[in-house]
Amino acid sequence: MIKGILRFVIALIFILSGFVKAVDLVGFSFKMEEYFSPAVFNMPFFEKFALLFSIIVVVLELLLGFMLLLKLKLRFSLSALIALCIFFGFLTFYSAYFNVVTDCGCFGDAIKFTPWQSFIKDIVLLIGLILLVILYRKEFRKKDEYSYSGPGKASSSWKYILLGLFSLGMIYCMAEGILHEPIIDFRDYKIGTNLKEEKIKINKNPSEYKTFYTLKNQKTGEVLKVNQDDYINDKKYWDAGSPWKIEEGKNESVLVKEGYKSEIVKFKIEDPTGMEITDEVINAPKAILVFSYQPKDVSPEMLQKVEQKVNAQKGALVYGVSTDPNTFKTIKNTMMDGTAIKTIARSNPFVLILQNGKIVDKQPAKDYIK
Repeated sequence: MIKGILRFVIALIFILSGFVKAVDLVGFSFKMEEYFSPAVFNMPFFEKFALLFSIIVVVLELLLGFMLLLKLKLRFSLSALIALCIFFGFLTFYSAYFNVVTDCGCFGDAIKFTPWQSFIKDIVLLIGLILLVILYRKEFRKKDEYSYSGPGKASSSWKYILLGLFSLGMIYCMAEGILHEPIIDFRDYKIGTNLKEEKIKINKNPSEYKTFYTLKNQKTGEVLKVNQDDYINDKKYWDAGSPWKIEEGKNESVLVKEGYKSEIVKFKIEDPTGMEITDEVINAPKAILVFSYQPKDVSPEMLQKVEQKVNAQKGALVYGVSTDPNTFKTIKNTMMDGTAIKTIARSNPFVLILQNGKIVDKQPAKDYIK
């Protein structure tokens, strides 16, 4: 009874974890790119294969989780899941200890975990899987339904049929997310979101941060971490002749009050001169935004077709939003942080349509121009 419940719970966690990433594989691939970036593992060569690695990881999570749920090939599925947990545990510990990837993307955009929370989750799952190995060890010795041959083969056929149907559904979800948009959108930029209202909520309840300085005593070599208020209020740290000096590059910004959480806080559009025009966009009766997070990868023919169509929309405020002020030729160029654009746009280029700040439509440019 206990081992059955434990197996069910662990299998469900892996299936849910895989599913929320499967519907948005492109988003998960952006997270993989972070791990391959110079700031983390310094393997930029693998960034181009981030989507492929994402597919492999998600397929393993889903298939192995479903096999565990069905108690199919139990020894293999448990062994493989333990290996997967160790791999994830390494990534999350590295992220947490070195503070390099602030969200591992374990549950996509559905549930946000801090790196340490993700690491604890991986350790708990690993312990649970090891317990299952111990609890089921006697069954591993039997020639039963966990083998492709033997008397259990016929009785386990329905499990393989279920696994096949599950795989087809999984392939459909992943393909939709890659080629078009996620079939279930867990992001803050889902259709129906009112950016204007979200901005108001953020401004009413902002998150508060404090800067912590790393100070070194030039005489004794002692090192201290002091928050900005204590530093200002105590003259011994900054008065003339003080032995305490701020260590450059070691300042930390620490969250001291959690405000209203929303990715919309990063929705900030500027013209090429640096003037912010976000309010103009979210207050317009209708605004059409064409996003590109990698302008150099977009074909001129695609941009031309998109610009032709958006320019034909009468009465709409039209802007091209990218990381390069010279991306668009016939519509006004504006700028936004590349990471923020990737949160909105899962394809390159991408079209977002607002009415009085509310998202009423969004789609890859290739679908928009059809």
